Amino acid sequence: MLKLTVNARPVEVDEGATLLEAIRAAGCHVPTLCHYPGLPTHAVCRMCLVQVDSEDRPQPACCTPAKSGDVVETDTDALQEFRRTNAEWMLARHPNDCMRCEVNGDCRLQTLVAENQWAERWPEVPPGSPEHPEHLSVDHTSPSIWRDSSKCIQCGLCVEACGGAGQQQHVIGFAERGFDRLVVTAFDQPLSETACISCGQCTLVCPVGAIIEAPHWHDVLRVLASRRRVSVVQVAPATRIAISEEFGLEPGVVSTGRLINALRKLGFDYVFDTNFAADLTIMEEGSELLARLKANSNLPLFTSCCPGWVNWVEINRPDLLGHLSTTKSPQQMQGAITKRGSFARSLGPDFANGKDEPYVVSVMPCTAKKDEAVRPGLSGDVDHVLTTRELARMIRSRGIAFGALPEDGVFDSPLGQSTGAAQIFGASGGVMEAMLRTAAHLAGAGDELPLVWQALRGVSEGVKTADVPGLGRVAVCNGIATAQRMLQTDEWREDYVAIEVMACVGGCLGGGGEPKSLDPKVLEKRAAAVYRVDNSAPRRRSHENRDVQKLYETELGSPNSQVAHALLHTVYAPRRSKRSLLMRFLDSVDRRDGDAAARLFHPDGVWITASHFGEITGAREIAALINERLPPRGQGVHYQRHRMALAADSDDLAVTTPDGQQCRFRIEVCGLDEPGEHAMRIKVLEREAL
Repeated sequence: MLKLTVNARPVEVDEGATLLEAIRAAGCHVPTLCHYPGLPTHAVCRMCLVQVDSEDRPQPACCTPAKSGDVVETDTDALQEFRRTNAEWMLARHPNDCMRCEVNGDCRLQTLVAENQWAERWPEVPPGSPEHPEHLSVDHTSPSIWRDSSKCIQCGLCVEACGGAGQQQHVIGFAERGFDRLVVTAFDQPLSETACISCGQCTLVCPVGAIIEAPHWHDVLRVLASRRRVSVVQVAPATRIAISEEFGLEPGVVSTGRLINALRKLGFDYVFDTNFAADLTIMEEGSELLARLKANSNLPLFTSCCPGWVNWVEINRPDLLGHLSTTKSPQQMQGAITKRGSFARSLGPDFANGKDEPYVVSVMPCTAKKDEAVRPGLSGDVDHVLTTRELARMIRSRGIAFGALPEDGVFDSPLGQSTGAAQIFGASGGVMEAMLRTAAHLAGAGDELPLVWQALRGVSEGVKTADVPGLGRVAVCNGIATAQRMLQTDEWREDYVAIEVMACVGGCLGGGGEPKSLDPKVLEKRAAAVYRVDNSAPRRRSHENRDVQKLYETELGSPNSQVAHALLHTVYAPRRSKRSLLMRFLDSVDRRDGDAAARLFHPDGVWITASHFGEITGAREIAALINERLPPRGQGVHYQRHRMALAADSDDLAVTTPDGQQCRFRIEVCGLDEPGEHAMRIKVLEREAL
């Protein structure tokens, strides 16, 4: 142990501790902006400078090792004056836009300024350099993540989180040097055109509002305030654990009942549990695994409930698409059965006849869920996705005293009942563990496999494995960087029958939409809470969910049936491929969004419809056909989609139309000869009936 003093207070810390850790152990406080647990510290912001008796100059506490005998001072007049001057210089490069900023009230720079009443001293200085105006300042092209470099304080945490110390995606990095340094995307592309997987770890570590989740909560509040639509909200397992932290409660406090009560106070008519669909996911995915084992094809099966991981495969390794489970994520399953099933029909004749549909919102720990909700083949089942942080903003905006709410709220039936297996979906390894609890039952061997698979638990980055009697060896990749390392060789093809991948370390508990926390043990505390909920659940295997059993009996038939596939499964395509373009176009047609469809075409593009509409030339004319001449799309249970015939064949363009006809498409593509336009466009799209 190291013994030192901080502001005349004796303190002991472990060998290797930093001065910042010693200061906090002493109960003292110094401000930090560029420090985040688990990421390299570069002492960029200089706000944590402290005076050490053995040093001539102040030292950054975040990266200076503590030594026995150190005498540390954190609050001398000189240090206070430096922090004030440093902060005022930051303010000169930061827009005075707090009232409209998405992180208003949760911005570490704003908190420092408010605590110390620092003021602006110098004229505003825009970021970057005039010599390079091509750097994007504001980028709202991604469905998941928004960027505004005018708010960036150059701490570099987002670069580390996306780079070698974190997700190892390297989508964002620094450009220019010195005073002109700023964070940019690769080749200054809009985020939507990069290899971003929407995991949102950059938004989680940003101390200000320079990079945030795409905000949906304003739209949701407007719909709830009008009371014109029947509203439904679904809540993910990780959210009910982490939401407590947004209101000053300790990490790991379970607030399921309080959360349900808060959602009802916000105005939601129905509050459903995404865990219901997690149990349904296990029934479908477990059955899919057994079918693949029987056929000895497309093994190992990769889980597909993490949209960041699915994005990564489509962008970087389309050769793996055939290994992905076709099962939709719990979010999308819950949305589909809420809008397209018996619940919607029970709301009245307008819903049963397809004239209306419920307004469905999901609360997720994940920014990539926003991306997932607008994917071709999935769009429309969930109207808006909120992160845990966004929900907290809504609750505060409406003046709801979350901590004072009773813990007696209960989910609505029938889509709110779940098992302990569904709850552990939130933790890394939880999907695989839940699947193993049900796999033996689905295989006809009863409930012989154990409930708890300790080898698959834990929040440390790496590959976790277990040998499962009667099935084979399974693996869990904790974080996308771990998955990338495992996939560098082909050993996984022979070693495992099933592999779970979660893009964020810790699984959903460490998702990009969770509360921002500087507690280095926060993932362990959240995980412990998840497993406590599982341990106390009256039913802990997904096949024991009686409401799921009833859903199969009354609507779906059996797991992996034709009806279940139509409602609960999806398809994939390599990004920037003809198949991907076709899927996006057909999705636009299904939604009757002619403008979105037209944006996929060259201005002089041709659509050969092989119908009475004939040949349509020009993007504007294509938009007009979809918007004005096609019959209105059905709502709710009457909403029909085009479906790709095969789940993951990159070259196959065979399609089943909404009325059940079989057809195939031929596509010619081209680029646009315009600055900044890199995406492919459709030159010719020809439909051929089969």
